[in-house]
Amino acid sequence: MELRLIALPLLHPFETSFGVEAEKHCVLVRLDCEGVTGWGECVAMNGPWYSEETTGTAWHILTQFILPHVLGRDFDSAQELQGRLARVRGNKMARAALEGAFLDALARSRDRSLAHFLGGEGTEIESGVSIGIQSSPEALVAIVERELATGYRRAKLKIKPGSDIEFVRAVRLAFPEAQLMVDANSAYTLEDAEHLRSLDVFGLTMIEQPLGHDDIVDHATLSARVQTPICLDESIHSAQDARHALELASCRIINIKAGRVGGLTEAIRIHDICRNRGVPVWCGGMLETNIGRAHNVALASLPGFTLPGDISASERYFVEDIAYPNFRVSSRGTLAVPTTPGTGVEVDEQRLERVTLRRTELVA
Repeated sequence: MELRLIALPLLHPFETSFGVEAEKHCVLVRLDCEGVTGWGECVAMNGPWYSEETTGTAWHILTQFILPHVLGRDFDSAQELQGRLARVRGNKMARAALEGAFLDALARSRDRSLAHFLGGEGTEIESGVSIGIQSSPEALVAIVERELATGYRRAKLKIKPGSDIEFVRAVRLAFPEAQLMVDANSAYTLEDAEHLRSLDVFGLTMIEQPLGHDDIVDHATLSARVQTPICLDESIHSAQDARHALELASCRIINIKAGRVGGLTEAIRIHDICRNRGVPVWCGGMLETNIGRAHNVALASLPGFTLPGDISASERYFVEDIAYPNFRVSSRGTLAVPTTPGTGVEVDEQRLERVTLRRTELVA
């Protein structure tokens, strides 16, 4: 097992309601298992802004508790692997990184693509783009125009108080037929319900996570007050959370991020619950490298992912990625699902060395 902390400069700073990122820091997990290698990516950020986990906490939990607990042991499935980690509470992003590497290696060992191994059916997925908060409505319109011209099926606009209604209005006026949604990253409270109702006139696909990051009760109240479908992201950490949110009518759409829920196995459970209830899901993104992006593409190939996700072209984020080949958006706004064994991407070892800040190895 090998663990690396890397830093990749972003092409452009990415602003959300909880801050600005100019550089992507992430922890990578490499597993060497009986002649095959698998890679996983931890999506935790440098600080506890999106979740309680950070690159620092993930490194600590992985090296001190998770990796030693499975090193040298045999597992035939991700379910067995997760069962071994049942004593580890929380730390879902760290656990997901290990599971991702394991599933990559397992699929390679059986000469199957990860998408096919997970039950994916599509040969391509619809791609959407996430656009950070901009300095003015005019600047936002210019970026949306560029992205839609590239072929993306949907544009997600990050919003926060003071950078919301007029920004969305400008984009809708410029692109009356475009599929648009907004993402608040928990920037509002229930007291802002009337303000959020102002978004109803823009025909948005959804409002993502407008209220508290761990709330499903107030979201139920808000959902009854607005016409635009509410989508939950940060509030959903497990299949049980998804079931509770749907039973409370807290949302009509769910964003599934494998890292947020502890791995692909739990993500598929959420997918299955939503599909059985006729609830659409889509795959969110966390500015992943091509390693994490490949896992997202495989997940999004499952049949319940009926809305374009945040899985954009590789070159949109980094000058140079650490794995190849790059994912590219077609003129139809889609990304091809890899058909080669495992994730379908290979790590550029030289590039990886140049961006590595920290490395450790565990050997059985």
